[in-house]
Amino acid sequence: MPRTGYAHLPLHGGKAPRWLFERMVLLSREIIVFLVSEFGAEEVLRRLSDPYWFQAFGCVLGFDWHSSGVTTTVCGAVKEGLRGVDTGIIVAGGKGAASRKTPAEITAACERLGHDPQPLVYASKISAKVDNSAVQDGYQLYHHAFFFTPRGQWCIVQQGMNDVNSMARRYHWLSDNVTSYVNEPHAAICCDTTSETLNLVAAESATVRDRCVELATLEMPKRHLITKQDINPKYLDKILVRTYEAAPRDFESLLAIEGVGPKTLRALALTSELIYGTEASRRDPARYSFAHGGKDGTPFPVDRPTYDKTIEVMRDALNRSRIDRSEKVRAFKRLAEFTA
Repeated sequence: MPRTGYAHLPLHGGKAPRWLFERMVLLSREIIVFLVSEFGAEEVLRRLSDPYWFQAFGCVLGFDWHSSGVTTTVCGAVKEGLRGVDTGIIVAGGKGAASRKTPAEITAACERLGHDPQPLVYASKISAKVDNSAVQDGYQLYHHAFFFTPRGQWCIVQQGMNDVNSMARRYHWLSDNVTSYVNEPHAAICCDTTSETLNLVAAESATVRDRCVELATLEMPKRHLITKQDINPKYLDKILVRTYEAAPRDFESLLAIEGVGPKTLRALALTSELIYGTEASRRDPARYSFAHGGKDGTPFPVDRPTYDKTIEVMRDALNRSRIDRSEKVRAFKRLAEFTA
């Protein structure tokens, strides 16, 4: 399934000042409304799932071009901007405690629409499991935003934090052409550094995934002959009991079991390596380069009058004019040509 990429961003303290965030809410709403009217809601999801487009979006909204805060602030602005606006895009989740409310928010929205929420709730949960547990790159998720349409298309923007290197990493997912959550789910990975990563969703880890499932479903031995330093036999016994009782049919089912997290998968992968000689992938498919921004004064401080004028022009051109939509779009394109 195309996880379309991830970004690697330095942790920055502080937050967007109120005057800027209020404008980000308004401008992000106008941009999303325009995109939906011109290209459709599905195209908006596709763009949000592209880490380069998302970063450029944050720059247009006036936020830091490279800080971790662009993720949480942009998602927060879009969620607030689309609240009560019928664009065909629903936003759930957010940062910290808000991320844990994602399943409830998805369910509530689906009940209003008369749709089954379970496929969307599952997509939300399993994507977090993959990025937090199956790809062990040192980043603990703290932000999870879920964008979806009434037709069931979705994209996810989630971010993890690494206190050791003071960096944050953003993960993007898109529901188009879903084939597997656990075998090469990404289509592009973007990051500025590489690191030692246990990547259990890499294609070369396929055998390890199968062996982990076998270990989880084998009859329990009376004695563990495992001496690898990274494995605690008492903890491993607890893992095997839990997974054996659940009897997962494949790696995705194993990953979805409550309580199966990074330590569980690492222990099973190491055990698989010890018993079967199947080494897990340590490939970190990450490299990155992005553009420029505004809140921190780079390349220049946010120009408030111009920002307000942009919001006003877009609102008037797209929402208040009496000309039909196609003429609005042509007018907007001509304006872009004149100002290029």
